[in-house]
Amino acid sequence: MPEYSKNDLKVLKAFGEVVRNGRKALDDISQEELAERAGLHRTYLGGVEQGRRNLSLLNIMKIAKALEVEPEELFAAMPKPKKKAKAGS
Repeated sequence: MPEYSKNDLKVLKAFGEVVRNGRKALDDISQEELAERAGLHRTYLGGVEQGRRNLSLLNIMKIAKALEVEPEELFAAMPKPKKKAKAGS
């Protein structure tokens, strides 16, 4: 696995949790079923849910379609990044 910063790992894990929650919302379908719907391998999807995969845009689109949501809904469900304080504030 490539070296990711702690913040990068948090983002990947958060996205994986969103995917897992979306899968569970679809009558708790299996990873295998979701992977099949998305045209992805089951182990790849498992890695996504575990926060071990840095997805491409095309795979995000496939997963969103398989979850029956718009891609932006996946990102909207993620924790918002903290904004840096402006200098002099």
